[in-house]
Amino acid sequence: MIEITINGKTCICEKGEYLLDVARRNGFYIPTLCHHPAIPGQACCRVCLVEVVEKGRSKIVVSCVYPVERPCEVYTDSERVKEDRAVVLMLLKERAPESDLIDALCSAYGAADGSRFIQIDGEKCIMCGLCVGACAKMGTGAISTVLRGTSKKISTPYDEPSKDCVGCLSCVSICPTDAISYKDDGQTREVWGRTFEIAHCRKCGVPIGTKEELELVAKRTGEETEELCPECRKKKMTDTMAHTYGIV
Repeated sequence: MIEITINGKTCICEKGEYLLDVARRNGFYIPTLCHHPAIPGQACCRVCLVEVVEKGRSKIVVSCVYPVERPCEVYTDSERVKEDRAVVLMLLKERAPESDLIDALCSAYGAADGSRFIQIDGEKCIMCGLCVGACAKMGTGAISTVLRGTSKKISTPYDEPSKDCVGCLSCVSICPTDAISYKDDGQTREVWGRTFEIAHCRKCGVPIGTKEELELVAKRTGEETEELCPECRKKKMTDTMAHTYGIV
């Protein structure tokens, strides 16, 4: 175990733990955009910068991927951190000028106007890669990073509707800036150029996912889907147990 201080508070952590995790566990707020516990190691937005002092020497590090190796002092909101974070946010604002979340962070940290840089009109994506990671974890791999330089973006192969997409909206749910557009009227769902039919619970009628999504789950589990929502599935299990043990 290692003893460090965060903003003057003594904190205990294991060697190798990432600073962001230690700080959050101890109640310290560090803003993030590309961080998600299910998809670690992105470290591309740089918003989670903190200042670390070791043996009298100070440095700025990316807290989500900085492992604690020895006792140190950590400052999550020092003047140096605020200045560097404001610059990062200014650049992100130019990359994603339509993002309300980045707008709010820019206001909170006093980010300067960066309109002298190239601005991508109507864009919300910051290329954090979380959506690609979530899609990969689903086992579909329907989207990826394509092109290079200022043209780089997240898309399906050749910008065509992907046969691998199941319309699960994992990419939409994990996106920090609401950059992925979709439509859902309760009967059909449109995302990444495809339209999916939505399945409903055969007991209560609530939407439970797309047909393709349920088929993927069935294929993975090797069991036929019952097309029941979590609540109705739970009730069915309870009723089965009650019948089995003669509970009235």
